[in-house]
Amino acid sequence: MRVDLFDFDLPQDRIALRPAEPRDAARLLVVRPHESLPLEDRSVRDLPDIFNPGDVLVVNDTRVIPARLAGFRVRGEASARIEAMLHKREAAALWRAFVRPAKKLRQGEIIRFAAGAEDLERLDAEVVGKGEAGEVLLSFALSGVALDKAIERIGSMPLPPYISGKRPTDAKDARDYQTLFARRPGAVAAPTASLHFTPELVEALAARGVAIETVTLHVGAGTFLPVKVEDTADHKMHAEWGEVGAATAEALNQARAKGGRIIAAGTTSLRILESAARADGAIMAFAGDTSIFITPGYKFKAVDALLTNFHLPRSTLFMLVASFSGLACMQQAYAHAIAENYRFYSYGDACLLFPASGGEPM
Repeated sequence: MRVDLFDFDLPQDRIALRPAEPRDAARLLVVRPHESLPLEDRSVRDLPDIFNPGDVLVVNDTRVIPARLAGFRVRGEASARIEAMLHKREAAALWRAFVRPAKKLRQGEIIRFAAGAEDLERLDAEVVGKGEAGEVLLSFALSGVALDKAIERIGSMPLPPYISGKRPTDAKDARDYQTLFARRPGAVAAPTASLHFTPELVEALAARGVAIETVTLHVGAGTFLPVKVEDTADHKMHAEWGEVGAATAEALNQARAKGGRIIAAGTTSLRILESAARADGAIMAFAGDTSIFITPGYKFKAVDALLTNFHLPRSTLFMLVASFSGLACMQQAYAHAIAENYRFYSYGDACLLFPASGGEPM
């Protein structure tokens, strides 16, 4: 499909630079494509009233690491500033990263990272491979837990460019850009739909009879990359590692067999569930890389509803939500959200989407 079909104009003042406080005070646009009035303005706090007993909410338990590293290239007496965004771990000491500037960086060169100019403790990495669009493979001097601790100390929270370009990252982001469910370190972008949850909201869902199950998808920096091709068929998705445990798969299959719905909290939860699903909709245990790219025409197998934030124009995520609820419906929903001053992107408001075909009415 033509990428320009997924374009829209968004006023810059609709981009949220801080999350709602408390988190569950964010607004919620409910989108039901088959209703005579498909759009309903609600609040995230209303989710327990919208969900049914027996439904299961699936959240992503990945934890964001401070994946943005600053340093300089070591080449004899000369040096040049380098910024690296880690995006996928390949081994105990190996990370794939996007670096700037990448053009003059050579294979075999050393990059020396540090928290600041006066920092005496450095972290060295050798460039052992170069790919397209500024991607490199870095072999660090440390590995395993020692490398993790060094990245935690030296790195900074990898806020999306539409936030970091407007204000500096600060200590508050270390809390705000982490979800209530974050357990397994490895993501370089937050699963932002889950940023809306508070302990009080989780308790209210449990009281309603809504179960919560966890999956893992370590979100990569590729989620920030624009789609530069003219046709979706020419876009390459970067692989991300994910896991659906056997117990989780069994719980989801049992819930569906009893008439409950599977509600994905975020596109990351949806993508790993769809990667783990068979053609008949049964969800299997899964662990490994996925580069699933969902565009209109995709047949959803595992998910009955999707809680998600508002996404960038021409992005793979807007393509996904258009696939789920229909392009025309999502264009209408986004136009409504802009007109009604909803807050967009990672720290913004949410929408609850129901499928364009199939599924049960609320």
